[in-house]
Amino acid sequence: MALTEKSAHLSWCALIALALEKQEKGRLSSTQENIFLLRWFSTALKQHRFPRDFSSEIEWLICIGKKSTGQISLSKKIESFWRFCTSEISHQADLFRLTYVLDTAVGLHWQYHILSDSQWAKKNAILLSPAINAIYIPHRSLDVVFDSEGRQILPLMARLTGNVEGLHTLLNKCGWKAEIVANDQYLYKLVVAQGGLTPPR
Repeated sequence: MALTEKSAHLSWCALIALALEKQEKGRLSSTQENIFLLRWFSTALKQHRFPRDFSSEIEWLICIGKKSTGQISLSKKIESFWRFCTSEISHQADLFRLTYVLDTAVGLHWQYHILSDSQWAKKNAILLSPAINAIYIPHRSLDVVFDSEGRQILPLMARLTGNVEGLHTLLNKCGWKAEIVANDQYLYKLVVAQGGLTPPR
């Protein structure tokens, strides 16, 4: 089962469980929804309700839930992700899917910075810290990396700090990957993964 299929299946099961909870207890606040969903995912993980290869997907959704705020409910994020995995969104252009990655990362408390030419050229113009989850992209690249239909035609250079492994997971889910550039621990090439995003069956 592909990553998108696993994510869609888990998201759908969680949304159904939440709907049944609402049917039984009535209207729930965003905080109550978050608590229910976090408990549901945690219980599913402990009780092995899903095959072992679903574990990373469940842990990822738990991570999203713990970082969700009252203003942006976990249920809305899960519904959005389910739609991404199962609808025509998953067949959108490269630029759309990268934008989805960046928006999701910001929702998970990543910093996202568009740098001027001078800021990008001078490494000491910005403070890069492995303790901060951040994405830095040169402004000029955004104008030349994609064609008029949003397809990638050149690698997008970016500097990534913090939990880059977690960002790799998000990129991979959306048909992108980050390749580190030699001699610079923070410099990466963002490129469409081989074959792009695998559509759900």
